[in-house]
Amino acid sequence: MQAERGHHVISTGPYAIVRHPMYGSIMLFFFGVPLLLGSWWGLLIAPAFAVLFAIRTGIEERALVADLPDYADYAARVRYRLLPGIW
Repeated sequence: MQAERGHHVISTGPYAIVRHPMYGSIMLFFFGVPLLLGSWWGLLIAPAFAVLFAIRTGIEERALVADLPDYADYAARVRYRLLPGIW
């Protein structure tokens, strides 16, 4: 976090539904592109990328709770991290 840049919690738009909308959409991309291209090899490695992004999200969440005021309240309000209704 860089205090001089005035970082603050955004809770509107897609951030009102999930806490990390970009990561969630990237995970859908990892599964969608191999399906679109008919690449079974790509589809086989997509879960590995999903797990890596889930781990990264957990690490990022700890840093945000520690360094960003009001993030803990935001996380309590917005239940899902990556995909609405799933996680």
